[in-house]
Amino acid sequence: MTYVVIENCIKCKFMDCVEVCPVDCFYVGDNMLVIHPDECIDCGVCEPECPAEAIVPDSDDRAAPYAELNRTYAAEWPNITRKGEPPVDADEWKDKPGKRELFSPAPGKP
Repeated sequence: MTYVVIENCIKCKFMDCVEVCPVDCFYVGDNMLVIHPDECIDCGVCEPECPAEAIVPDSDDRAAPYAELNRTYAAEWPNITRKGEPPVDADEWKDKPGKRELFSPAPGKP
């Protein structure tokens, strides 16, 4: 089992998860983070740290549409090892459904 970042992260990108990851397997996009599935050691410490509840095990049904997205963009985006500043409007986006169409494939800044 590995962990997957799902659409809840889009436009929130709180980054609390980055601080607790023992293997630095998070990668940063313009408006979302992803987890590299081959680097994740399945420890699960990131899951409860996410205020947006955007990290789920790959066995969760919500993970399926995002597993390949995580794999693809973890190979393209820069690695992030320290928590940065979330977007100023992150709290406004936190519980909004249907954010998939707002996903940006652009890389972020670590």
